[in-house]
Amino acid sequence: MPLRHFRPLALLSTATTTMLLLAACGGTGGGASAGGASQFSLTINDDNHIVQQELTKLSTGACTTQNQALPLQIQTVPIGNVDQKVQLLAGQSALPVQFAAGNAPALTKTLDKAGQVLNLETTLKSLGVWDDIQPAAIKTVQNLYGKFNVMPYQFNIEGIWYNKKLFAQHGVAVPTNYDELVAAAAKFKAAGVIPFSASGQAGWPITRLISGYLYRELGPDALQAVANGEAKLTDPAYVKAAQAIADLGKAGYFGQGVGSIDYDTSVQQFITGKAAMFYMGSWELGDFNDATKDQIGAANIGFMPFPTVAGGQGSADQIPANVGLPVAVSAKSYNAKVGDWLGCITKNYGAASLKDQGTISGFKPNGDAGSLPPLTQLVQTTINQTSTSVLWFEALFNTKATETSQTNAAPLVTGSISAQQFMQKVQDDLATG
Repeated sequence: MPLRHFRPLALLSTATTTMLLLAACGGTGGGASAGGASQFSLTINDDNHIVQQELTKLSTGACTTQNQALPLQIQTVPIGNVDQKVQLLAGQSALPVQFAAGNAPALTKTLDKAGQVLNLETTLKSLGVWDDIQPAAIKTVQNLYGKFNVMPYQFNIEGIWYNKKLFAQHGVAVPTNYDELVAAAAKFKAAGVIPFSASGQAGWPITRLISGYLYRELGPDALQAVANGEAKLTDPAYVKAAQAIADLGKAGYFGQGVGSIDYDTSVQQFITGKAAMFYMGSWELGDFNDATKDQIGAANIGFMPFPTVAGGQGSADQIPANVGLPVAVSAKSYNAKVGDWLGCITKNYGAASLKDQGTISGFKPNGDAGSLPPLTQLVQTTINQTSTSVLWFEALFNTKATETSQTNAAPLVTGSISAQQFMQKVQDDLATG
């Protein structure tokens, strides 16, 4: 999918789906032959043009030899039909070599249990290309799927983008801890500048602030503990995080009418100089680097991780990250020719994607990546230096809890519901969804 529109994708929520899929995966229908794949086939969502274009270009460039031995074949499906298509093909033992992993990590985990998903860590190590994967991308995939079993064609980090010019004009230093962040917001509000641009209509840009606080307060396993049943969102330390973000709203630090602000408007508030700070992912580099859209100028944009919380167990180098809609590889289709393709992609995709598309992937940019805009270089450097990544607030939630979280984010920061009520609503849906 286009990187700038990435948002958390819903988890499968019914045990019935899982059981039916596992039963279907046990079939011996028309899957790959004993010799493996005869084409390097890919089924992917139709709006993910970047991956399609880059693999096609590699097939006639760096991976020409691999393509001659095993021709690239791409089939696209609407993003809303990805899960259904993958389940259908899995039930027929007819998964292509590569396939969009689906809107839900739960789907890929189910396929993995049925022996349908290739263990890419084992495979890439045997091919001698494991070191060509970004460590932060490895950790992100492992956080989502429990193991490294998808190709990270996309990789985004998240944090607070800030207007350097506004910071300098108002004598505000870049915050290094949460108290300094709140103090900076107060100073901007007093000067008539919106401290934080955020979309209350979308919800998730606000809930990302909650998880940011949680990770700094409780450490990188804060939300995994909730998913494991070892903690609840209604525990005092978790409510404290929601309260911290509610307090930002109470103080007016999101500006007027945050609940009605859509995603695009929140972007515009920042790149037109109306807001000092903007929590968002690196998929926004396209707008930041576009001089026809970015009125403040890319040179005036800085990036800072969510700051530390006093006495907290987390650190600012634990960066929130995601891999878009990743691509899994069929275990039943694997053969030496597929391995050659995977090795070639792992070595070449990172630099090619940067050079051709200006996009960052989970592959290290070996070779000539061309001349990169400074902001893109900054993000790439941050990724290179990141060894521990964390997920977004709803990443491990079920569908119902995800919807409840995002629809109640605006009421939380406008004071319509309390932090305790917000967390209780989400926790209730985690328990029953």
